[in-house]
Amino acid sequence: MKLLNRDQIESLAKFKSDRFQTTSFFLDTKKRTKTKKEVVLAAKNLVAKAKSRVHQMNLDKEKKNSLLKDLDKISKFCARKLTSYKYSGLALFSCAGEDFWHEFFLPNSPRNRVIIDQNPYIRPLSAIYTEYTRICSLVIDRKEAKWYDIFMGEISLIDSMKSDVPSQVKEGGREGIELSQIEKHTTSRLRDYLKKTAQKTFSIFKKNKFDWLFLGCRDEYRPVFNSLLHPYLKERLKGQIKAIPNDSPTKILDKALKLKKQLKTLEKEDILKTYIAELKKGGLSVYGLKNTLRKLNRGEVHTLLITRHFSKAGKICPKCSFLFVDEAKCPSCQIKTDPVTDVIDEAVEAAFGKNSHVKHINPPSKLKQYGDIGAILRYKT
Repeated sequence: MKLLNRDQIESLAKFKSDRFQTTSFFLDTKKRTKTKKEVVLAAKNLVAKAKSRVHQMNLDKEKKNSLLKDLDKISKFCARKLTSYKYSGLALFSCAGEDFWHEFFLPNSPRNRVIIDQNPYIRPLSAIYTEYTRICSLVIDRKEAKWYDIFMGEISLIDSMKSDVPSQVKEGGREGIELSQIEKHTTSRLRDYLKKTAQKTFSIFKKNKFDWLFLGCRDEYRPVFNSLLHPYLKERLKGQIKAIPNDSPTKILDKALKLKKQLKTLEKEDILKTYIAELKKGGLSVYGLKNTLRKLNRGEVHTLLITRHFSKAGKICPKCSFLFVDEAKCPSCQIKTDPVTDVIDEAVEAAFGKNSHVKHINPPSKLKQYGDIGAILRYKT
């Protein structure tokens, strides 16, 4: 299935077997940088190396057989699907001993890797998902309005609406509308049309729950249209693209993605500025792995910031699921902690479970100075 929403990742994160380990398989399948043969060969090599690791692991026969069945199933899936596969990345999760299997078709390329752990390794999915924002792109002129849904690099038409507004508005022998006089010169039919468009946009929002709204229209329409928008939509109106309803969806998608990339870059810069400013004044921020895990355990984290691909082994309490760097015993439960391959992945999973935001920061960034991990807090204790 395609990776579409946070619920899919949260559902995956909940799976854990008490008896068997889970195999998480990630493959870069982007055809622009690799041939089909190279992708297929990379998959075979990953599986072969993983099988060699399993044979060397100190596990009982039943657990080893479960992992080997995982890898056989992954191998067969790749043999069937990869030659005609059209997405940029692939993620497979298997626990044969529990009859557990999930496949995700990814819009971005992950690192090629196989992770064997007690539960699915969700961090690459989280990193990809948080890069995407559901966008509604509205393109409008006097004759027609079109609404497009843009998500994970794809575009689809949501709805469209025709108007009966004249192609030109004439006032005192002049054509066009002066920006500063749009209220005076706009005919009642144009205003009614813009009002209906704003109302329909809100109806689409209530149904589709998009995060951002992009607007494509003539500059002179924008002040009036903005004044007619519901406050919820005004908050989500992030920018304007140069597009008209007659433009192809591909052209609209290209312009929207360029604007989205600019906004995402600014968003991460702003988050880092806020994070560092709070740190410097001793406010709602913490840095470093140990401090961040402590705040995450207490449910104080609003936004978890992690340098992309940063990983670290750690510990987890089998009873309360608190995370630690090196605690041999859980301070809360007073029982022995279990080792985890990547405590950063466990932290991402915990953040999802506590309804916290997760931001994966591309290196190089100033987050490196603070241990590659930190958090903006909900409150300070």
